[in-house]
This record gives sequence, structure tokens and C-alpha cells, in this order.
Amino acid sequence: MEKKPEPVYPNSKFKSFCYINSVVTNPNIIVGDYSYYDDGEDGPESFEKHVTHHYDFIGDKLIIGKFCSIAKGIEFVMNGANHMLDCYSAYPFEVIDEFKGLSRPFGSRANRGDTIVGNDVWFGQNVTVLPGVYIGDGAIIGANSVVSKDVPPYSVVAGNPAAVRKYRFDDETIALLLELKWWDKDIDEIKRLIPLLSSPEKNKEVLKKILRR
Repeated sequence: MEKKPEPVYPNSKFKSFCYINSVVTNPNIIVGDYSYYDDGEDGPESFEKHVTHHYDFIGDKLIIGKFCSIAKGIEFVMNGANHMLDCYSAYPFEVIDEFKGLSRPFGSRANRGDTIVGNDVWFGQNVTVLPGVYIGDGAIIGANSVVSKDVPPYSVVAGNPAAVRKYRFDDETIALLLELKWWDKDIDEIKRLIPLLSSPEKNKEVLKKILRR
């Protein structure tokens, strides 16, 4: 999909949500087109403040796909929050002035890698995502969930820790949607697909017909 210039606010009448990639400045936060953050209290422009313990010298990235919907209270906890679990003590001696030089350096902590969110993912309010998690395309994350492990595509997860409650569609439909990758298509084609994507009447044969083109 060719990127087109985007306004900060998707709807000119409502300033409670904004396109995330219009407001982030950290190069280690990479967000796809049309993904938005909704926060009428602190302002949606505050998204970057909800990515915590994100230190440049660690180098981990937060990567969010296209067309994601993120409600207020989100918190992406990055690898800088990790404590060393392979020692007798989990206390971070290395960041305390009095104890500097007596412990392994901060950078030697476990790094669980980048946090990656797929496309068309919906986050409910007050979700916490822990470091190194992969969330598949089309997943739904229930409000107040703590996501501590990978989330399968088109699953609905909730709880602390978040667990799969159900899948949105049957296996064949999920496979078709993952093959379709509608979010990567040209924006004019996406607009033609919106009536299908937003209809409660789901027809796998229509998806198959589109894929045969």
C-alpha cells in the first residue's frame, strides 16, 4: 500500500484519537498507516509516553502494523524493565549509584527482543503488553489484559495473564484472511473492500473469489 499524507486526527471533529505515526518521534517505534490511539483524557498525542522502559542503548523496537485500534491506557513495557532472573537477587544494583561497578552491567540483562503487533489488531482499554511479545494479525485484546506471551492471529485474548478465549473465525476463514492481507493493498482497493470487511454477513466464497483474481 502506497503511503499517503495523513492528518494527525482521522476525524476533524474529534481530537480524542490520532494516527500514531503522525505523533511518534522515537525511531525505534515503527507504526503502520492508519493505526490510531484513542485517549480523550491525556490526549492521543501522548502515545509515546505509554511505551515505557524504552532505552536507546538496548535497541529494542516496538513495531505496530497497519489499521490497528488502540484504546486509552495502553502500556507497552519494553526490555529496559527486565530484572536479572538468573541471579540470587533480582535487585538492579547496577543502576544504583552506591553500587555501580559491583554488578553485571545494565546491558547484560535478558533481552526478549522486539515487541511486534500485527495488522488490524484491536486493544481494549488499559492493556499491558510485556517485552518481546508477538501479536498476530486480526487479534482482539480484551480490556485490562496483561499480554505476556505471543497471541495467535484472529484470536480473542483476555485476562492476566491474557489467554485465548476463542477465535474470531474458523480455520479456513483465518487462512483466507491471512492470505488476502487486505491491509497491504492499494488504498483504492481497500476502499472497495470496506463493504465486505465491515459486513456482518461473512462469505468465504467471496474471499476465495477475490484471491483468485
